[in-house]
Amino acid sequence: PLMESIVLQRFNLLIMRTILTFCLALLSVFGLMAQDRTLRVDYIFSGTDKTQEIALDEMSCFDGWAGRRVNLDGVPVRGNGQITMSDMSSGKVLYRQSFSTLFQEWQTTEEATRLRKAFENVFLLPMPSAPAEIKVELYDFNGNISASLIHTADPSDILIRHIDPVAPPHRYILQSGTPEEKIDVAVVAEGYTADESELFYEDARKAVEAILAHKPFDTYADRFNFVAVALQSEDSGVSVPGEGLWKKTALGSHFNTFYMDRYLTTLRLRQMHDALCGVPYEHIVILANTDTYGGGGIYNSYTLTTAHHKAFEPVVVHEFGHSFAGLADEYYYDDQFVEYYYPDSEPWEQNITTLFDFESKWDDMLPRFVAVPTPQVEGNVWDMIKNGKSSESIVGVYEGAGYQSKGVYRPFPDCRMKTNQAAGFCPVCQRAIARIIEFYTESRPEGNL
Repeated sequence: PLMESIVLQRFNLLIMRTILTFCLALLSVFGLMAQDRTLRVDYIFSGTDKTQEIALDEMSCFDGWAGRRVNLDGVPVRGNGQITMSDMSSGKVLYRQSFSTLFQEWQTTEEATRLRKAFENVFLLPMPSAPAEIKVELYDFNGNISASLIHTADPSDILIRHIDPVAPPHRYILQSGTPEEKIDVAVVAEGYTADESELFYEDARKAVEAILAHKPFDTYADRFNFVAVALQSEDSGVSVPGEGLWKKTALGSHFNTFYMDRYLTTLRLRQMHDALCGVPYEHIVILANTDTYGGGGIYNSYTLTTAHHKAFEPVVVHEFGHSFAGLADEYYYDDQFVEYYYPDSEPWEQNITTLFDFESKWDDMLPRFVAVPTPQVEGNVWDMIKNGKSSESIVGVYEGAGYQSKGVYRPFPDCRMKTNQAAGFCPVCQRAIARIIEFYTESRPEGNL
């Protein structure tokens, strides 16, 4: 009995030491979270079609942190850029986030060949508890670093502006838990007057229901909080420059972005984050009070879509596929101004491929004997023999995606990322979305997927 008691005591001591070691390891990573505050960093990205520059605009902070608390040192996908915060003394990565920007999209336009422009960008980071180094990188189409900036964030810096958040009017559409536990999505009103707030809340409910009706969001609904934020606009509706129509709205959004009729965006990211301060959020869905068709979605920036067009539900889900999961458009044109993807590099988006590194994509999901590339023929021979199904239901490698009719391939003949008429996300997109959700909510041995 004495020996058993000694063994038990040693075992308990070992367990306590293990727990203590684990906790210390967590503190080394999460020490920056001890203050439970947010560091907001505003940048200006500028340049032409061939040049990129990054400038720090302002740093500010406020109480509370609604971002992820797992996998802080990794990213789920590469993105078109990354921001990394590291401890100055140890060099340990404290937080990393990948993103895309409207600036990088603009660089592919004809206007960028003859004009230099600047764009606002805002990032929310957990406030470090000691001086940290922040590095921002932008990547070209081949994934090479095209611009970078390194600067210091010292929590004792007197010029880091402290903000006292004042929450705007809001209601939770879905509240599955605390902001610390869940993925927080703000559904934001744009172009709704004070008298139209109830209309907005109803539109927000429809948007959330549309997203959660799609696989795999329905399966993971309990990992999300959706809060409707009723920002008030002076005018009802949004600006349409092509019609000479300019409205005074909460976020200053407008159609005709990059002179494209249907492209609806806001360039006022600082104004947007100012307005949302006080409401816990990680991801943003903006609803525009108009029945004109259009929208846009930028990875880890925002989704913006029109709330009163008949295709509202599929469009808001499609755009959320961009902004939340980093999915690429699967439609294509024959007269694209610029090529986004090249045969000597693999796109970072998980639902398209150039076949340069197809093994890293959905190669493991292909049924046996599927041709690569896959013929886009209804009821091809192998399909009829093996499954008696149409090729419309088969994961394959179909040419035409990422705006390019040649050299870029998608996994399914149709998908929510291709058309509004598709039944939903294809199996490959569903897996990509599920991986993103799990990245935000499940701790992994390595931060990235």
